Amino acid sequence: MTQTTTEPVPVDERRPPVELFRDLRTSPAGLGTREAARRLTVYGPNELSRRGGRRWPRELLAQFTQPLAVLLMVAAALAWLGHTPALAVAVVAVILLNAGFAFVQEMQAERAVEALAAYLPATVRVLRDEALCDVPARELVPGDVMVVAEGDRICADGRLVDGALSVDLSALNGESVPAPRSADAEVVAGPLLEAREMVFSGTVCTAGQGLAVVTRTGMHTEIGRIAALSQRGRTERSPLERQVRRATWIIAIVAVAAGAAFLPVGVAAGLSWAAAVSFAIGLIVANVPEGLLPTITLALAIGVRELARAGAVVKRLSAVETLGSTSVICTDKTGTLTENRMRVARIWLRSTELDAAAASGDGRARELASAAARCTTARVAGDGAPHDTGDPMELALLRFADRLSVTVHAAERDAERSALYAFDSRLKRMSTIDGARVHTKGAVESVLPLCERVVGPGGRAVTLTPEVRAELLAAVDRYAAAGLRVLAVAYGFARNGEAAPPREVAEADLTLLGLLALADPLRAGVPGAVERAHRAGIRIHVITGDYGPTAAEIAREAGIGGGRRVVTGEELEAMGDADLDRLLAGEEEIVFARSTPEGKLRICEALRAHGRIVAMTGDGVNDAPALRHADIGVAMGGSGTDVAREAATMVLTDDNFATIVKAVHAGRRVYDNVRKFVLYIFAHAVPEVVPFLIFALSGGSIPLPLTVLQILAIDLGTETLPALALGREPAEPGLMRRPPRPPKSGVIDRRMLVRAWGLLGITSAALVMAGFFWSLWRAGWYPGAATGPGSGLHEAYREATAMTFAGIVACQIGTAFAARTDRASLRSIGLFTNRLLLGGIAFELVFAAAVIYLPPLQSVFGTAALGPAQVAFLIPFPLLVWGVDELYRAFRRRRDDRGAS
Repeated sequence: MTQTTTEPVPVDERRPPVELFRDLRTSPAGLGTREAARRLTVYGPNELSRRGGRRWPRELLAQFTQPLAVLLMVAAALAWLGHTPALAVAVVAVILLNAGFAFVQEMQAERAVEALAAYLPATVRVLRDEALCDVPARELVPGDVMVVAEGDRICADGRLVDGALSVDLSALNGESVPAPRSADAEVVAGPLLEAREMVFSGTVCTAGQGLAVVTRTGMHTEIGRIAALSQRGRTERSPLERQVRRATWIIAIVAVAAGAAFLPVGVAAGLSWAAAVSFAIGLIVANVPEGLLPTITLALAIGVRELARAGAVVKRLSAVETLGSTSVICTDKTGTLTENRMRVARIWLRSTELDAAAASGDGRARELASAAARCTTARVAGDGAPHDTGDPMELALLRFADRLSVTVHAAERDAERSALYAFDSRLKRMSTIDGARVHTKGAVESVLPLCERVVGPGGRAVTLTPEVRAELLAAVDRYAAAGLRVLAVAYGFARNGEAAPPREVAEADLTLLGLLALADPLRAGVPGAVERAHRAGIRIHVITGDYGPTAAEIAREAGIGGGRRVVTGEELEAMGDADLDRLLAGEEEIVFARSTPEGKLRICEALRAHGRIVAMTGDGVNDAPALRHADIGVAMGGSGTDVAREAATMVLTDDNFATIVKAVHAGRRVYDNVRKFVLYIFAHAVPEVVPFLIFALSGGSIPLPLTVLQILAIDLGTETLPALALGREPAEPGLMRRPPRPPKSGVIDRRMLVRAWGLLGITSAALVMAGFFWSLWRAGWYPGAATGPGSGLHEAYREATAMTFAGIVACQIGTAFAARTDRASLRSIGLFTNRLLLGGIAFELVFAAAVIYLPPLQSVFGTAALGPAQVAFLIPFPLLVWGVDELYRAFRRRRDDRGAS
């Protein structure tokens, strides 16, 4: 249930503590218990709420009001009235299974906000009545003074009033490096998330301790704002869902209209009203594709299973098809395009530059690697830790030292260390004292001014001249332009026998060992995947929290837009919607750097407003709104947060961009296969309807060539397995060389209907009716002759209806092979490449033989055994149906090729 709360009184959260205490009507000693209880009533609990409640009975009922479900209910009722309860029960089971499955999928998609709640702790230490106490986190209120210590998950937004911290903000801004926070930090204009005096709900204190006065709780916090963005709007149906819904309404209208129109036609042709009503019902059944809904569902389920094996877990069936229509991919950088595993790529030494792979034989390189590894706090797996712990850059330094055979073990490193000067974001460097030596590493602009000498060839320290500095800075520029992160490493000597001298003393008069250039390399398959996406007409934008130049270089290496156009978060924020629309309307691929949750969501909504089908990647809590509102939200399974995984439609178990392109390929294949079995199913409507029209228009002088039960036997018996097998059809040649299809293009379009009804359907109907009439004429039948029970032609009539039934089955085989390709020839994909289809055809032949030759089924379906001559008459049917369609596709290929030239 949604609870109405009052938003805290607006205050300037960045004001000095004295003024903030006054505005919040609190003090450094915190609130009293009674005042806290009163504020809890006013502001509500400190928890994330979900807008509205689940109205699951209505949503479950909606699954049974889908047009195709209604048609299936009609089919079930007709099967029951036709005294075939087994068929009726089977159809009802299909309805229930489809409705239940769809309902469960929708329920899973609504869990993003519940996952956000996991980011809030159960209890928090606060000052109440001038004493420290633990209170439930949900009872925290604005004005409380909370204690924040190393390892704590912060449970409200607040302003530090005492102490200094390092805070992991990655859940909110995607940055992996902890951010410093201090009560006495200078207030600088800029985004609230970057305010160095503020802490935020859902983040983690990684070092330090302090006191913070609570300014916002619950849905009014930054993480609450993200939760609200995640709930904005509603999840829209996929293109396939919209198209199938529209198509099934058309089918329903056509079926009912055909049945209703049959009544006056049949009566005018001389039928009694009872006979006209009976056969009008049969006409409706002939138009209803009973197997369409379960076939679509199972085809999508197969696609889900195949994607899971490829590393993509899809949470909603229809998303498989949506992937196939994707026209824009908005991807993160770290961990998706790159390995998220830093490594040393290049080394600069005085008068020498080396690739990291060629550094093992150089003594200065080994000394450089050893010094850098000693100036770390990380631990690699197996060295006193069950898995890698620490900063990715420091882990890269430890691995590099190990590769050069100067392994630094964590236990020995820590035992030898007498002082640690932690990394300072303002100084941009870190230092340690190990024995008699000082080791320093950091940004070049921070370490270089501290150095008086540099280690030259032969290992001797020489004066750091202006010429050497210029050479060094030129190397830094080259590395930065290549997207590499550059570290300077230096050493000095501890002085005056002090174990821990002041930092400025320890870091003076240093000798530069060299530079290390580190890279987070592209994943091996990313450039190829980007190229395949481009061939498929898909644009790719990079949206990242990283700095622009680094992201641009990674994009260039991946082949995305050349990395030429970079738009920062500030530039995006300054853009109006019209400017953003113009920016995204072109064909240029863009790198969006330093993005915010609102910015990512704006990009997503602007692209969708242009009619694009958008796949959006993300891994942090801050990505949840965009993941939720994209057509396909893609979360990282390895590095992603629970919130991102719950908000997304698809989760990549390998965090790899290439898997997205594989998923697009699978989605296109699934869509093509849906069209194939829809074509296959629709093609049989004509030979099923034509017998009723001939019977009606002849006024009964021509006996009914097909019974209602025989139609049901075809639609729910012989037709189903081949249709399902078409859902497993291999991809047609050139699948990923087509542009994305327009979102408004339907699964069922005019070209498909012409092919299904005008070509395959009419061909099948002509062959089927030829078989029916030939079977009657060879027995001596003429129009108007009696064929009812007791007549001399009754057995011949039963054989003729069996001939019609068998003729439709034979034509189904030809249609199945014809439907395997939309444009290419059957030879290009191979006759026997879909073994499931061969199995489905074998089943329908066995099923049809049972209906025709087994006495118990003969009495149910009104059939009689066919003789060798009749079977021989049927044998060419599949080849004729397939041959006509093969000629049609060859004509289309020649016409299209002439148009292309």
